[in-house]
Parts: sequence; structure tokens; C-alpha cells
Amino acid sequence: MLHTFSAWDDTIVALATPPGIGAIGVIRLSGENSIAIADALFTGKDLLRQATHTLHVGMLKNEKEELDEVVISLYKAPKSYTGENIAEISCHGSPFIQQQIIAACIQKGARLAKPGEFTQRAFLNGKMDLTQAEAVADVIAAHSLAAQQTALKQLRGGFSSDLKDLRDRLIGFAALIELELDFSQEDVEFADRPQLEQLIAQLTASATQLLYSFKLGNVIKNGVNVAIIGKPNAGKSTLLNALLNEERAIVSDIAGTTRDTIEEVLNINGVLFRLVDTAGIREHATDRIEKLGIERSRHNAEKADIIIHLRDLTDTDQSGITWLKPYSEKVIEVYNKYDQLSPANLHANASGKDPAAIYISAKNKEGIEALKSVMYEKAIGETIQTEHTIVTNARHFAALQKVLECLNDIKTGMDNNLTGDLLALDIRRCLHYLGEITGQVEIDRDILGTIFGKFCIGK
Repeated sequence: MLHTFSAWDDTIVALATPPGIGAIGVIRLSGENSIAIADALFTGKDLLRQATHTLHVGMLKNEKEELDEVVISLYKAPKSYTGENIAEISCHGSPFIQQQIIAACIQKGARLAKPGEFTQRAFLNGKMDLTQAEAVADVIAAHSLAAQQTALKQLRGGFSSDLKDLRDRLIGFAALIELELDFSQEDVEFADRPQLEQLIAQLTASATQLLYSFKLGNVIKNGVNVAIIGKPNAGKSTLLNALLNEERAIVSDIAGTTRDTIEEVLNINGVLFRLVDTAGIREHATDRIEKLGIERSRHNAEKADIIIHLRDLTDTDQSGITWLKPYSEKVIEVYNKYDQLSPANLHANASGKDPAAIYISAKNKEGIEALKSVMYEKAIGETIQTEHTIVTNARHFAALQKVLECLNDIKTGMDNNLTGDLLALDIRRCLHYLGEITGQVEIDRDILGTIFGKFCIGK
């Protein structure tokens, strides 16, 4: 990998487990002197003489003060997470003990690690590329099965492998075109132009597919925002309770009971749906607080990924909410209280059913599973295939857009019979953006700081 940063020559320390009282806590040291610092505190055996990937039980002492009985794990460079010497101290879960041990390590020459600094060292030392490093944070932050599986695939190098294939194939042709430039006076062609056109078409299709996957990736990573919108007493709170299968919202026959939004999370087939139960919307609200609630309902509908437009089948006015029309593509029409219709009304309603709508009884929890299926299908479009590469990172998406622009420029140049030197410029630019995703080109220090600054301390 090409990096502008040299490896650090200092040793860092941090608590690798969440802060707070627990059974155990793990304190991680990384750097050339990490094992020496651990050895300076450890009694019983010389850690410097021990083999890598071994565990050692003993007492930690700072001078004459006993700190804790611990287990120390040793990982010697380069066979470690960071590529450096690592010592991990498993101590008891008392925050006081943990802070004492960290303070003792600092006293012996370590410094407190910055957020993400262990993973940043792993990247800079070539233990993983940038997409894998970013996947570490995604694994930690995963709140659903789909998010976990997608992040693990990237951590194992699935996305990196796809990008490497694109880059290697393009580098081969770039080398031939560069060779042509060296023999420009002989007027020879080493690169097969029709074969290059075929390659550009294949690369464009691959890049387009990766870009297209970002919509799904964003859903997997961040969840789906769902606003439940409807007139007062349409049964929005009852529907929320039915979807969650618990009594989360207050249900009442009094119109306008829900004055403020209620937010809950529902997991459907491994994807998180963030449900927002909004205040009932009616044209002529007189209560100032109710008006504020209605305004907030409109705001939630505008920013939602999916809108459940809940209608009351027993309401004589079926005009619905007119201002939802511009958002029709993300609206699911749901008709509630189907159980309250008389036999005559049931027969009349059956003939006029909207085939695209869902008919439910939120009170009796009828039709709820069908609604969940429609919500999932609208958000995902199909079953998630986590074995395929799914782009979840906005930085990767932006770079892939640049890659696609460069590929289009190369194709346009070939169509217009541009000379090899001009084609080479576009190919180099394309290679740069592919390398920027994985970190195979020089990455600005501020960009790295932003990426790793989102990590937790100790990772």
C-alpha cells in the first residue's frame, strides 16, 4: 500500500471493553514497547521471553502496590491486529482498577490512545485496507442481522476483492497504453482497442451495480424511517402497538389523544424500521398544541422513507390527506377497522377494494403480517443477498460515482479516437478513485482522521 505516514514509534493504551462495572475489563497496549510495559508491571515470569499468542496469569504491581490479578495475552509483531506488539490485560471489571492499570501503563511510557487508533495502525501497517477498517466500525455498530452480515463480508475483504478485480484489469490495459507512449514514434499499438472497449463496458456495469446497491446498503446500515399518518381516531396508535406486539402508545376513542410523535424500532427480517406514530391530521384543528403536533406530523412524513397512510373504513369521508400526493411513491395505503363493517358494507367494500392497499384490523391484529411484508418489500425490493457486495458507506458511494464518470470519459474518448496519452490520463484518474476507496493511494491525513475518529476508544 502507498501511504504518506510512517508507523508510530510510541506505545498506546486504552480500555478495549465498554466503560462501567462488569465481570472483566480488557486493557489493550499496542506498540514496540507494549510487552515490555506489561512486563514491568507483571510478576511471576518474564513476558519478553514468552511466545506469541500465549496467555499468562499473574499479579500486576506498580512498584510495591498490588493492582489486580490478571490474565495477559501476548501477540508479537507482525502477527497481531495492528501489526505491532500487542499486550491485552484482562482484569476485573472495576472502573477504579481499570483506571489504576491504565495510569500505571502511562507511567511506564505508554500514552492514551485516540479513538480508532488501534485500527488506524492496522491500516497503516498493511494489516487491512481502508474498506476493511471502516467495516470494523460497522460491525461494532450493527443493530440487525443484515447489518452484521454485510459488515462482516466487507471485513473479510469481499468489497476489497471486487475493487481489486476492477483495478487489476484496468491496470493491465493502462500499462499497455503507457508502453505505446514510449514507442509513439514507431506508431505501434500494444493495447487491443476492441478488447479495451469490452473491458470498459464490463467495468461500467460492475460499478453501476455497486452504486445501485447503495440504496439497499443505506437501508441495512441505517434502517428505514416509517411515518404513520392519518386522521384523528384512524387507529394509528393501535396500529403501532399491533406492529410492535406491545402496548407502547396510549389508545383512546378521544380524537387527538396523540399530541406528539412516538418513535419505536421494529425488526423485520433483519432490517430495522423506525416507526413514528404522529398526531392525527385534520383540516380545522383549533388547539394550539394539536396544531404543533400536526405540523410535526407533516415534517416526519416529508423525511420518512415510507409513509403508512392509515384510513378509517368506518369514516364516511374517505378523501384522505391531500398533501400526501407528492409523496405517493413512498406511501402505503392501509385501510383499518375492517372488522367493524356490517355484512352489507363488507360486500359493498369488497367490490371497490383498492388492489394495492392493505386492509387490516389493528385492534384484532389482522392483516399485520401482510403489512409487514409490504413494508419490507417496499424498503428492500427483494430478499437481501448478503453474499453479494453491498455498498453501505457514503464515502465509497461518492468515489464510485467518480469512477463511473471516468469510465464514461474513457469510452467517450475511445469513440472519438483520442490519442493514447489522453486516454491514459482518464485511466489514471479512474485508478486513483478506485485506490482511494481501499487506501491504495495516498490518503489525506484529515480524511483518515475523520474516518477513524468515529471509532470508539480502544478500537
